[in-house]
Amino acid sequence: METADNCRRAAREAVADVEPPQLHDLVESVLDGASMVPGALTVASAAIAASSSAGAAGASGAGTGTGADADGPRSSAAERYAAALESDPAETAADALVTHAAGVQLIYEGLRLTRTLAHEEPWRRIEGDEDDAQSHPDQDAIESDLEILAADILVSRGFYLLARTDAADKAVRTVQAFGRDQTSRDEVAADGSGDPAAIDANLERDILELAVETGAAAAGRSPPTRLLALADDLAASAGTAFPPAAECLTALEPAVSEEPFDDRPLEFDDRSLEDGPTDRATSATDP
Repeated sequence: METADNCRRAAREAVADVEPPQLHDLVESVLDGASMVPGALTVASAAIAASSSAGAAGASGAGTGTGADADGPRSSAAERYAAALESDPAETAADALVTHAAGVQLIYEGLRLTRTLAHEEPWRRIEGDEDDAQSHPDQDAIESDLEILAADILVSRGFYLLARTDAADKAVRTVQAFGRDQTSRDEVAADGSGDPAAIDANLERDILELAVETGAAAAGRSPPTRLLALADDLAASAGTAFPPAAECLTALEPAVSEEPFDDRPLEFDDRSLEDGPTDRATSATDP
């Protein structure tokens, strides 16, 4: 899936200057093994929102021959993004959109790492090894510290890429909700009053909502209801790890070109999700 490849490339470029080399390699390994569903959904959402805007503008202008109404400026921006998705890589609008998609992806990868480390608590293993004269706790501590730094870098670079977009506030709320959820998860896990896995899965749901809002904002529109419904369905099927983007978002590609855009529910092939996740966070950070 070309969109996923472009998102991965943009995400890697955003962290290309990370040092030292050992930390850079860790960050890149996270991105190399990541599912690009959040980034790809961001791009798809922009195209779908743009198509919706163009269809609405055409309908409103049918009786005047101009189409110049309240949706005029917005549909102009939407058309630029829709055209950019089909143009060459040098198109500025396309570059900006993929950069925003990379921002969503980076935030997700950083929080995903954070979640894994919070659950595995490798520092406890390091503390236990300190009494073992044959162990090498210093190396373990270094690796753990690198994982913490990697997650912080991923999230902060994601924020940077979304800082001047209309989705920036949603990105902040997503991270804040993640922190609250993980605190709640610890309490639930301790007293057995609920399902910790269900709380963990809130991250995937919130990230897909962020992807939809970021894409729609790029097209100058509010998120279409059917896209938000798609994000909700996809999150429910994925659980706490996404499959490859090509396996669950391919159905969105033909929908991008459909006009007029109505309110029929979007559908995706969820059979691939039953095969289980293909990527698991190999490291994480302290929340």
